[in-house]
Parts: sequence; C-alpha cells; structure tokens
Amino acid sequence: MQTRWRLLILSVLILAACSQPVNQLPPRPHKIDHPLTMHGQTRVDPYYWLNQRDNPEVLAHLQAENAYAKAMMQHTQKLQETLYQEMIGRIKQNDDTVPWFKNGYYYYTRYETGQEFPIYCRKQAALDNPEEIMLNVNEMAAGKGYYSVAGLSVSPDNQWLAFGIDTLSRRKYTLRFKNLRSGEMAAARIANTSANFVWANDNHTLFYVTRDSTLRPFQVWKHRLGGNPGADAVVYEETDNTFNVSVGKSKTSRWLFITSEQTLSSECRYLDADTPDAPWRIFQPRQRGLEYSVHHDGDRFLIVTNLAAQNFRLMEARPGKTGVQHWQEVIGHRPDVLLESIEPFRDFLVVSERANALRRIRIIEKNSGASHDLDFGEQAYVAYVSDNPEYDRAVLRYRYTSLTTPWSVYDYDLRSHERQLRKQDEVVGGYHPQDYFTERLFAPARDGVRIPLTLVYKKGLQKDGGNPCLLYGYGSYGASMEPTFSPDRLSLLDRGFVYAIAHIRGGQELGRAWYEDGKLLKKKNTFYDFIDCAEFLIKEGYTQPEKLAAVGGSAGGLLMGAVVNLRPDLFHTVIAAVPWVDVVTTMLDESIPLTTAEYDEWGNPNVKDYYEYMLSYSPYDNVSSQAYPAMLVTTGLHDSQVQYFEPVKWVARLRDLKTDDHVLIMDIDLESGHGGASGRFKRFHRLALQYAFLLDQMHSNH
Repeated sequence: MQTRWRLLILSVLILAACSQPVNQLPPRPHKIDHPLTMHGQTRVDPYYWLNQRDNPEVLAHLQAENAYAKAMMQHTQKLQETLYQEMIGRIKQNDDTVPWFKNGYYYYTRYETGQEFPIYCRKQAALDNPEEIMLNVNEMAAGKGYYSVAGLSVSPDNQWLAFGIDTLSRRKYTLRFKNLRSGEMAAARIANTSANFVWANDNHTLFYVTRDSTLRPFQVWKHRLGGNPGADAVVYEETDNTFNVSVGKSKTSRWLFITSEQTLSSECRYLDADTPDAPWRIFQPRQRGLEYSVHHDGDRFLIVTNLAAQNFRLMEARPGKTGVQHWQEVIGHRPDVLLESIEPFRDFLVVSERANALRRIRIIEKNSGASHDLDFGEQAYVAYVSDNPEYDRAVLRYRYTSLTTPWSVYDYDLRSHERQLRKQDEVVGGYHPQDYFTERLFAPARDGVRIPLTLVYKKGLQKDGGNPCLLYGYGSYGASMEPTFSPDRLSLLDRGFVYAIAHIRGGQELGRAWYEDGKLLKKKNTFYDFIDCAEFLIKEGYTQPEKLAAVGGSAGGLLMGAVVNLRPDLFHTVIAAVPWVDVVTTMLDESIPLTTAEYDEWGNPNVKDYYEYMLSYSPYDNVSSQAYPAMLVTTGLHDSQVQYFEPVKWVARLRDLKTDDHVLIMDIDLESGHGGASGRFKRFHRLALQYAFLLDQMHSNH
C-alpha cells in the first residue's frame, strides 16, 4: 500500500513538472537508512535503495527528475533548438573518411544526409572500382532506441566480416558473421562478447573475448566458421579479477596475441597465426609492476616496457627467447620524454612520444639509424599515428588537429619526407581559424609544480575579468586531455567564452610521474590542481568566479564533485556528466563493473589507509551544508561504467544539504549508457541542453 501511494505521489509530481514552468519543488526520493560498516566505521546511506534498476518506484523517480529538468529548462527551449541547429549545421552530412588500404582492398566509412549511422564500405584494388557495402548500420538500426556496431574484422581471404552489435549500451556485444561475397548473414550469434575479435590465417578460425558478470573481459574462445557456437572452446581464462583480457594480431599478420593487463602489470601470450590449434606460449610471465606490449617487426619482437624505466623504453627479443632476460635495448629511458607507442614498417620505425605536454612523432630509418621529428608549427596541437595496416609500405598516415585547426588526415612519405593533406574536416557554413587564438600557459600549483593550461578564445579578448570561461578537466587513468578541434565549441567561443583545458595530475601530459602523482594516496593533487588552474585564470584576468564554469565527465565528474565540495565559491556553474561520485561504496562492491580492475588506480578500500583516504574526498560522502554552484548532472540508465544510481543519489543528497537556491537539475537518458545516445545527431540534443544551461546561468548573449 505504501509503495502505491509513493508511485501516485511521483506520478502527480511528473504531471506537475510538465505543466508548471518554474518555481516548483524538485523531486525528493524517500529515505531508507542503509548502514555500511567497514574498519569499525559506519556510514548511513539513505538513498542506497535507488540502485534497484528494475524497481518501478526507482524508474518513476528518474522520470520525475527528467520532468523537473525539462520544466526548469523550458524557457531555454528556443535557445536549445538554436544551438542544436548550429551544431548539426556545421556537419558535412554527405561525407566519407579517407580510404585506407589493407590486403588488396581500400576501406572507408561514409555518411548520408539525414542518416544517423555510418555505412561501412570497401573497393577492391583501386578507388575507381565498384563500391561494396559491407554494413549499412542505418538499415540495421531502424526502430532501435540504441544501436552500436563495433569490432569490424575481415578474414584474411577478404570473404568474411565479423562484427559486434550492442542494442543496450552495456558494452555487451553479440558477435555476427557476414559473407561479403554473397551478402548473406551467417546463422551464428555469439552473445556477451567485448567486440574484440581476431582471425587466424586459415580464414576459418576466429578468437573472441567474452565478459563475466561484472562485464570484465576474461575469457578467450575459439570459434570455427560455420560451426555451432555451443561447441566453441575456451583457450584462455583470466582468473585474477584485477586483470582484463584482449586479443590482437601483429601488423605483419604472423602472430596472434592474448594480452592480460591491469593498472600495474601485463602478460602476453603469443601464437603463430598459421597454426590456430597449437598451444599458446607465454611471452613474459606477469610480474607486479612490469608493464609491456609486444609488436612483431621482421625477425624480432619489439617491446614497449617500463622495465627499469618510468617513462618506458623500447626493447627487442627473438621468437623462442622472449623472457625478460633476453630483452635488448633499442631506445633507452628518458626522464623528460614519455614513450607512448610504436608503429613498425619494414624499413622504418615510427615512435609516438610525449614531451612538455605535447605529442610528437619521431621517424627512425632502420638501416642508418637516422631520425627526425615531424614539425607541426603550433604551440598546442595533437598529432597521432592513424591507420597504417600495411607493413611493407613507406607512407605514414597520421591525424592532426589543434583547438583552432579542424581534424586533418595526412600521408607522410617516410623516404622523401613529403607531406600530403588528404582531408581536413569541413565546417559547413564557413570557419576562419584566424579569428581565434590558442595559447599554452602554465599555472602554479600550491606545491610548486607548473600545470599546463591550453586556452582558445576569439581574438580581441580583453583580460579584464569579464569573460565567461568554461574550464575542463579529467585527471585520471593516465589519460592525457588533448587540445583537439570541436566545431560544437564554436557556439560558445562565438558568444564570448574562453575555453580552457587543465592538464592536471592524474593524466600523463608530463610523463608517467605526472600520472603517478595524481592517483592512489596522491589523488587529491588532481583536485587541487584544478582549483589552482581556476584561480590562475581569475588572477590573470581571463574571467572571474561569477563568470567561471567547470565541466568534467566520468572520472572527470568525480573531479567536479570533489571540487564543488572543496571550493564551491570558485565556480558559478558546473556540469557533471555521468559522474563517478560514490567512490567508497562502489570500490567496496566487487559485483560492479570496473571495481577490482581499478584497485591500483584508486586503492582498495578493504585496506584501512585507502578506505580513509578515499572517504576523505568521495563527493557523495562529503556533501555538506553550504552553498553550491548551479549544477547540471547527466547520466544514462544503462551506464555500465558509472552506474546511474551514483549521480542520482548524489543529486538527492545535494538537494538535502545545500543552503542555496541555485538550479540543480539532472538529465537521465533512459535508453543509453556511458557514452550517451548512439548516432551522429541525436547526441547533440544533450550537448545543446548543456550549452543552453551554461549560457542561461551566465546570462551571456544568446
């Protein structure tokens, strides 16, 4: 009876939210005290019950939140539509990617006007030959609320396509096969894969990875084309629940790899791709703290490793003698340069590195040992190696962008050093990069380090503190936040915004030490760095607290949650997208995806020191009675990386305790997960909502 009354009340609230444009009360879920005891301490979570995804009362509350957000943003509907049309209006709708060549075929992806999804295509031998459509995802996705295709892998004889389909946004893909000659789909359907597939050279054997109940990739299976999936065999199972598994194939097509890895360790197994039924061999047994990745190059393996090298170095070994005792150095460790990855060619080695918070690409001629770096000519940019599947070629495909330069695809002749621009993304309606300015600054942190900041804004900016500014940050997992071009961002820049990226500790912009100084028991450096960057922008006249907004998503949403608890006075408006905010409870629950694999990133709260440290910054546990900024929070019901109930509970607790009357709304996508809506255009509705929220709160020129 009590549940019926609650549902009735919530239904009334939903209807009221739809009819009352302003000044209504936000949804207030009821409380059921749930004690959580660890290390002799008891926390009481009154909203723990909201983790019941299939509970009608929970769903009613989520719908009420959406209705409230819609009502509170009703006065911005025209602005939202204007922003949405601006964003999709800059997209070239009839578009295709630059073709890349592999094993006799040119592959490319194209888009058609008004269509949400890609069309995957190829042409045999020459670009003027007839087009073969491998998959038209628009046809496949018809009538589906969410649809994603991933992991496309063509057999060596070019006849069969393996791919994965996800219709729930939970990263659980169903493996399908298509005969590219007949156009027919095979009957086989293999559920619960990670969309990670690799063919052996016999054209009939496919290795694939499945997930466990926490969505951890943990088993590698072998499937015979045309066979019953029920007869498939497990060739490897990772029993350590802190490790994830993946499969791959060398660029030379000679070797198959199974890689098990976690934050601090990795282990590789290898197999001759011509003998898929042979036993897999361990390359180097796992050791705590030893990370390595393996590439095949001629008569040797190349190994990128942190063996006695914090910023990684390059080693080599011969087949049959792959243990660490046989590794020989090729490129040594450098304390000021992070070795990120390599791309082997028959006559050249391309090395991707990071120095002074910028990527760089180094070319090494194997015979002579001569090397040179590619020159990009901007003070802040992104350049990375793109699709280069042909080992025997001497042309490097790379991508380039900056905060003012649209994404560009180049081919670089490794012998002549000539560079050819193959494509630069068109900004429909016109875009003049000379109208904007980007700069790299360094903000002083409270402990004396210098934090890189990358800014972009329209020229003519006055540093008088009067500019609205959006400060973005992430700072986790060693992920470096790149200064890339975004045509959507023009909607803010053209309205006077400064856009700034804080390259805070926890990322890897300044090398491995930068990452290690922002994790585990040093995690608070990430939050303090972001605050110090905000204060620097204010001090230098770029903005002021009344004009400063912050945004971050996922682990960057944790950053938002921690920062608003520490310095709510510093920011006028905050957007927290799919935020991870209930740190301690999540990390104590091994049934939740990602938990066990991330103990070395955040700490294991079963250990008291880590528990107490995490508890000291966990956003949900540290909400207090104080004034908070205006806030927009987003989530997805099917999010497998940050469960929907974390931000839902956080918003409820904020409403309980905050002392201000600033807007706090939550947008919940009931059809999608962590990445938001599928398709090219649908996702821009949420982005338009976020931008409209920013502009409305800042009272900027709309």
